Amino acid sequence: MNNKIIAPSLLASDFANLQRDIEMVNQSDADWFHLDIMDGVFVPNISFGMPVVEAISKHAKKPLDAHLMIVDPDRYIKTFADLGVDHLSVHYEACPHLHRTLQAIKNEGMLAGVAITPHTSVRLLEDTIQDIDIVIVMSVNPGFGGQSFIENTYNKVSDLKNLILQKNSKALIEIDGGVNAGNAKKLVEIGADALVAGSFVFKSDNPTETIKNLKAEIA
Repeated sequence: MNNKIIAPSLLASDFANLQRDIEMVNQSDADWFHLDIMDGVFVPNISFGMPVVEAISKHAKKPLDAHLMIVDPDRYIKTFADLGVDHLSVHYEACPHLHRTLQAIKNEGMLAGVAITPHTSVRLLEDTIQDIDIVIVMSVNPGFGGQSFIENTYNKVSDLKNLILQKNSKALIEIDGGVNAGNAKKLVEIGADALVAGSFVFKSDNPTETIKNLKAEIA
């Protein structure tokens, strides 16, 4: 895949001006909207739920890339499909029957993703990588925005890319957490296909320009 993807995370947007920030992403060089769904159980924070996803879906003109940081995600697969989500990623650590979960996501017409936390080895995906459309490599500990990038992520991305090639998988590698202009280029050079950027985009003086520059950095 030659076209590398930028996915601004709306968790870092201004919720008081959410429609404004959605329109900014619509008009920008960004490719996807990244939606972090947290339940306060799997991770120690609560973000937003179905009503907000529904509101985002009404205005977003680019694919919705939802990342479920929740327990028992199987209960909500159809709900997110009905809300207009295009890609649904669940955590490896939250899915005792991962293969079944992936098939359920695909049966609802969505791309099926698996997220792994910083302590989870990519080798645990060996038996399912051919069924996965997107692997989200968490480069911070899940639960909060604005954290610093974990350097060991580079090793994990390299290992994951090797696994994908070894198993002849078509899975995309998505990096979530601490992405900025200082690490974006290296991440794509070693195999990343999509970069989630939250605080780096929305806390910048000119988010549209920041997205444009980040996109140019990885082109």
